[in-house]
Amino acid sequence: MGMLSQKRAISAMPVAGSYRAIDFSLSNMTNSQVKKVAVITQYNSLSLSEHLSSSKWWNFGRKQGGLYIYTPSITPTNANWYRGTADSIYQNIKFLKDSHEPYVVIASGDGVYKLDYGEVLEYHIAKKADITMVCKRLPENENLCRFGLVKLSDDNRVVDIDEKPMVATSNIVNCGIYVIRRRLLIELLEQCAEEDRYEFVRDILMRYKNVKKIYAYPLTTYWGNISNIPAYYKVNMDFLDARVRDYFFHQYPDVYSKVDDNPPAKYNPGSHVRNSLVSSGCIINGTIENSILFKQAYIGNNCVIRNSIILNDVYIGDNTVIENCIVESHDTIKANMTYVGSPDDIRVVVEKNIRYDF
Repeated sequence: MGMLSQKRAISAMPVAGSYRAIDFSLSNMTNSQVKKVAVITQYNSLSLSEHLSSSKWWNFGRKQGGLYIYTPSITPTNANWYRGTADSIYQNIKFLKDSHEPYVVIASGDGVYKLDYGEVLEYHIAKKADITMVCKRLPENENLCRFGLVKLSDDNRVVDIDEKPMVATSNIVNCGIYVIRRRLLIELLEQCAEEDRYEFVRDILMRYKNVKKIYAYPLTTYWGNISNIPAYYKVNMDFLDARVRDYFFHQYPDVYSKVDDNPPAKYNPGSHVRNSLVSSGCIINGTIENSILFKQAYIGNNCVIRNSIILNDVYIGDNTVIENCIVESHDTIKANMTYVGSPDDIRVVVEKNIRYDF
């Protein structure tokens, strides 16, 4: 994610105007009646921890269960950061051992989708699987090499897994969502730790694909992943499609997020907005086309913003032109500036915030 990940975790990336990436996974959890959720964080976790400071927004403020946040910690037996995805769960294995639920759902925080994990669990039980992984068939022209790719038998059993290959040999991608029996997960994690193995995909899924019964649950609805800048730009721009907005925001179940007390967006005389998402707290004086403005953005007089993403709390001075760009949050863009990228090379704009420079 380049400069966009310099001050936040990927799961805390703003999406669709008013949401964070992790909101989709957490909303799926609460909508699937999952009562107990652990969020494992490490790199640049401050913004994510602030976003998750109150669990009530996702209905996890309860006596039984709740939302737990785990960061790396020094203990008498361990002084390491998380060395991989499997190691991050292993270092918090007490959470699993203290739980009583028979199954575990593991979901990455950078996916944008809606899914009833209960349906995946029913599929898992019906297949008598050891591990079920959610997979999505993508178009052949997609950049498939940035994903983990899987090959399936006729009954959807996983026969091969290739993590971020140099050459794509399949268009079925691993969505990073898994269902597994809790006791089996504990057993596999402890085995990995004994052998100094740390990655969930490489050291569990790929290693045990011929030993354990691993099945793929086919996801047929929208799924997006924000693992790099072009993908992040595309996922946000997808929300300019009325069908995508209707699916996420008007069809049951809902997507939840932390709510800020901002005033409605203000459109001053002379402003022109077409096919754009404008969030609360924005003040618009210029022209906005095919763009997404996150919370509290200020657009000056005679500005032109096209095909761009303006993140939270950005000030854009008068007579500025921005096209095919992502403007980082808390930026101050001086008057009479021009930033132009291209559809194939989205430009990330990071400027000093002189408004708060004391």
